[in-house]
Amino acid sequence: MTVGRVLVTAQVVGDAVARLREAGHDVVFRDVDAPMPRGELLAALPGVDALVSMLVDRVDAEVLDAAGPGLRVVANVAVGYDNLDVAACRERAVVVTNTPGVLTDATADIAMSLILMSTRGLGAAERRVRTGTPWRWSLTAHLGVGLRGKTLGIVGPGAIGLATTRRAKAFGMEVLLSGRSSPDPAVVGELDARVVDLDALLTASDVVSLHCPLTPATRHLIGERELRLMRPGAHLVNTSRGPVVDEAALVAALAAGEIAGAGLDVFEDEPRVHPGLLGREDVVLLPHVGSATVETRTAMADLAVANVLAVLAGAPALTPVGG
Repeated sequence: MTVGRVLVTAQVVGDAVARLREAGHDVVFRDVDAPMPRGELLAALPGVDALVSMLVDRVDAEVLDAAGPGLRVVANVAVGYDNLDVAACRERAVVVTNTPGVLTDATADIAMSLILMSTRGLGAAERRVRTGTPWRWSLTAHLGVGLRGKTLGIVGPGAIGLATTRRAKAFGMEVLLSGRSSPDPAVVGELDARVVDLDALLTASDVVSLHCPLTPATRHLIGERELRLMRPGAHLVNTSRGPVVDEAALVAALAAGEIAGAGLDVFEDEPRVHPGLLGREDVVLLPHVGSATVETRTAMADLAVANVLAVLAGAPALTPVGG
């Protein structure tokens, strides 16, 4: 095994950093729970053999050039990798890895939570109690809608989308699936779901839940036109990436009553949230916590480090992007 220099850009959960050191690697660990400033990142890169990056780290040609020809692997502690210029990495023979699989259940749990919170108006109800607004029990207060018999549209039926489907079926929902590629027909049959195109899904669904990756094709996938296709009583949930939704169009659709509500764990310009969303009682807002369990974040860090250890040892990466 070749001893390497590894840069870890922010705090991680568990003993992943210790395992890098135990393997004999020189680890530059920024033990801070905040994004690494760009200038600090560029200054720390020369001579680095491996970069353990977070989803808030933009790894582009400038970063790769700053690291120099010794950089062998970029291990992104996320399943999505829209923050990485994968083509630029490949041009420089840098292996790119991500952390698929280990965050499926945690993210699906948050998606289901947002579905419940939005359809039942639980965010507004919780705020009423927390802010001290006078209230008393009433037969007609805080009326939401139930899920049994309603239709859930899953946009992006990958692992997380299908895990969300399984949770929704337990609540008695019918499920429509739409994405770039169709899931295994056997899985579709097992879940008693139907595969349709996006327009049909938007038109027929009571809740639309987004689980697609962020690519040029999915940026603003849900915009003014798509929101107008949705039912006036429908809810939009996003646990994928913020730019999949045109937030300005979403604010306009909510204000016009074109849809009934939204539950968002991700935002178009994180950590900034569109000001038109902040004061709305029909919107649930979470600070990108889809994978935020101790178990999941530990597994993500472990997998990223396992990829680094493999590549630096001359072995294939465990979860290479595109490989």
